[in-house]
Amino acid sequence: MGLITFKTFDNSIDAHILKIKLESEGITCFLFDENIVSVNPLYSNLVGGIKLKINEEDLSHAKNIVLELEQTPYTTDDEQVIACPKCQSTKIESGYKSMRSLGAVISAIASFLLFIFPVYRKTVYKCLECGNEFDVKK
Repeated sequence: MGLITFKTFDNSIDAHILKIKLESEGITCFLFDENIVSVNPLYSNLVGGIKLKINEEDLSHAKNIVLELEQTPYTTDDEQVIACPKCQSTKIESGYKSMRSLGAVISAIASFLLFIFPVYRKTVYKCLECGNEFDVKK
């Protein structure tokens, strides 16, 4: 009964969300290297990110849960399915950090010149079919 790394994350919020979901389904799991990445996000690549570890015998059950989560479409507050405005696909990624705005480019240049972590990136949806980045109008 050994632990295996099931998934890695670059932030603790996403790691905890999946951990809670797996635990609600009866899968025991643990987070490794969460504190070092939370204290200094630049160390994420150095330590390999935040690692979600599970027992080997729970692997197929955990994969089925993640597959079910990935196939569930995103919805708005009024329960309408969010689709890509370009190709109408519902296979989208939420929380994508876009660098396609003027503020993001200026932030990247400033962070390069001043040796600081980039502070501005616009969070949008990204279509996994056509690569289109979009925001949902409220």
